[in-house]
Amino acid sequence: MAVKPWISAMRLRTLPLAASCVFTGSAMAKLHGKFELNVFLLTLLTTLLLQVLSNLANDYGDSVSEVDNEKRVGPQRAVQSGAISQGSMKIGVILFAIFSFASGVWLLVEAFGSALSWKLLLFLLLGIAAIGAAIKYTVGKSPYGYRGLGVLFVFLFFGLVGVVGTYFLHTFKINWTTVLPAATVGFFSAAVLNMNNMRDHENDRQSGKHTIVVKMGFETARWYQSGLVILGWLSAVAFGLLEFSEWSQWIFILPIVIFAFHLKTVWTEKTPAKLDPELKKIALGTFAFSLLLFTGMWV
Repeated sequence: MAVKPWISAMRLRTLPLAASCVFTGSAMAKLHGKFELNVFLLTLLTTLLLQVLSNLANDYGDSVSEVDNEKRVGPQRAVQSGAISQGSMKIGVILFAIFSFASGVWLLVEAFGSALSWKLLLFLLLGIAAIGAAIKYTVGKSPYGYRGLGVLFVFLFFGLVGVVGTYFLHTFKINWTTVLPAATVGFFSAAVLNMNNMRDHENDRQSGKHTIVVKMGFETARWYQSGLVILGWLSAVAFGLLEFSEWSQWIFILPIVIFAFHLKTVWTEKTPAKLDPELKKIALGTFAFSLLLFTGMWV
């Protein structure tokens, strides 16, 4: 079995974005005096496995629905190129669903113990929902990604659930202020998906994939993208004003420069295909935000 096509299909460049919710939630836990290294590492592992699962399922689902074709703007997918068969990719999706579930159970036992409790059962259900969301985005008879709901699910799972859930696994508490940085990561993650949909909107429209960009139109999507970025930063700044007591904790604001240049490109670039580099820019900007936020808690 060739390894290179599988590594390509896993789309490792998306992993930093997925890790952002773990770093952000763990930063909040450290700020409030509670940080568990084992929980951090296992949460990170589970999150990365879920992201790989999502990438493989996306590759499989878009090939089955024939959204991946010669008109697609982004990088060629593994099944689309013939490097991996649909059957093999389906097996890969099943395996990573099992890996994600096993890692999640290990995490919950580490955090809550092996005895049954409402906390363990609640997070077990959330984990199953996350696995289902990762697969159902493009797979099945009515994938939610084809109905304009992808951005909503990204905001929920990569933002609110990912950050607040990570915080709870460390602290066993819910603090309402953590919703603000959770919203930041959620908005930024949604901006990455929206940029992907802006890049591919013409082929998506012709293929029957009704993303939110297809529904609202390319020009309106520029305003939508700007709103996601601005709301993300407003949420982050509001959190800092409420919680921070040291100037060193504000280093998270440095990546705002990346986002400013990104929005300039969004409003000046007329060719959707040339927006592809912006996905990486926003993903790495989001990771830089979360990593600097995390670092600021230790300085």
